[in-house]
Parts: sequence; C-alpha cells; structure tokens
Amino acid sequence: MQSSGCTRNQVKKADHSVTKSRIVSLAPSITEMMFVIGAGDQLVGRTNACDWPAAAAKIPIVGAFGRPSLELLASINPDIVLDVDLADEETGKKISALGIKRETIACKTPDDIPPALRKLGKLTGHIREADSLAYFITKGLAVFKKKAEREKQKSSVYLEIWDDPLWTGGKESYTSALITYAGGQNIGDVVNKDYFAISQEWVIEKNPDIIACMYMSKTRSAAGEVMNRQGWQNIAAVKKRKVYERFDNNIFLRPGPRVLEGIGQLYNTIHSKEKSSF
Repeated sequence: MQSSGCTRNQVKKADHSVTKSRIVSLAPSITEMMFVIGAGDQLVGRTNACDWPAAAAKIPIVGAFGRPSLELLASINPDIVLDVDLADEETGKKISALGIKRETIACKTPDDIPPALRKLGKLTGHIREADSLAYFITKGLAVFKKKAEREKQKSSVYLEIWDDPLWTGGKESYTSALITYAGGQNIGDVVNKDYFAISQEWVIEKNPDIIACMYMSKTRSAAGEVMNRQGWQNIAAVKKRKVYERFDNNIFLRPGPRVLEGIGQLYNTIHSKEKSSF
C-alpha cells in the first residue's frame, strides 16, 4: 500500500510538469512578476518592452506592449495570454477567436500588486511563492503608509519623466501613488490624468521642493541641466539644490515586484539632507 502511494505521487508530479501552462506576457510588469515567483520557465512569449530580469531576453518577442502580433501568437499557440491593458480591445477578441485563453491582470497602483501576484500564483501553480511575496509587499506598503501619515508637512515633488517635451505624472499615475507612499506631495495631483505634457512656466508656478529626473540626458547631467534652466533659479528645489537623477525609471513606471525598492528610493530622496552636487 505504501509503495502504491509513492507511485501515485510520482504520477501526480509527472502530470503537473507535463500540464504546466505555456504563457505569453503582454506587459513588462507581468513578466517581472512571473520570474520573481519562479514561473519564468513557463513564458513562451513576451513584448519587446519586457527587459527585466536579464533572463527575459531569451524569450521570443511577440510584439510591442499591448500590441501583440496575432500571427506570432497563433504560431506559438500558448495556453494563456496575460495582459494588463490592450491598445485595442478588438485584439483581445481576436486572441480569444484563436482559441487562446486570455487573462487580464489589473495592475495600475501599488495596491494592485499583491492581488496580481496571487492571481499569477494560481494561474501558474506557484501559489506559495506568490502568496509569500504578496504578503511581504503588503506589509511593506503598510509600513510606508504609516510613515507618510506621520508627516506633518509634506515636501512637494516634481517627477520629470521626460524633458522634451516636459512630461510628468498626474493624480491617476502610478508615480503619484509612489510619491504619496514615500511621504511626499506630487505637484501633478492637480490634474486628473495619468501622464501629461507640461510647460516650464507650469513647473515654476508650482515651485516644487524636490525635483527628480527619471531619465538620463544624452549630453550631460539631467539634474545639471535642470539646475541651469533659464527662469528656474527661484524654484525652491533649485535654490536648495534638491534636484536628483540616476533613477531606474522602469522601477518607477512599472507596477511590479520592485515596488518597495522604488518607494524606498523616493523616500530617501524626499527626506535626504544631502544636496545635489550640481
């Protein structure tokens, strides 16, 4: 009887490995989460924006973020296609028409990340790993939230996502949520959008206490260029030399498993007593 029980367990393990779902990820955040819960080997397709971790480079590309090639999907014939938001919902209907199961993983805010991980854990069979990470992130977010609530006077923060044109995050953006968790006040919260273009005059008027450049300048230091912009000399962040750079914008623009790292970097930036060297 004992020997028979071992045989059945071996069969179950073999069946599990054979029936492991073949998955295509249509979002960098999903790809990151798949790898971090140990399900990276189930990925058979990704977008050209899925560049982390390094192992993702070995997975075939099936299109751009939210814009998969239906021909490539048909040739790969995965069991499941995972997305966060398709550029055209008609594409989703066409994916289903190919007989491929499609799942949308809602992931737009830091609070969406733990349930997204749990859903991926169930879909891939990595429930324990996903639940453990989801719990860790939930606790980490709670710690940052308590710290933020203790802030009596929050520093105003301008995240310059791009400089030509100037681009920042509004109230509905992921970056705004990160700033809030880090104990700051996003100057873009006056606009009910996610990301939008702005003018130099708008930034001067908002007079932020902190400026964080989320990109690398091709010619010189991004922070140095901000410090030397004409008309910006009276902005509080410039006067106090609180202009910073060298951020990995993938961490700050993707709602993924590195969320606590991103909040931590912003927290240290907002509360830093060190001044920019420019």
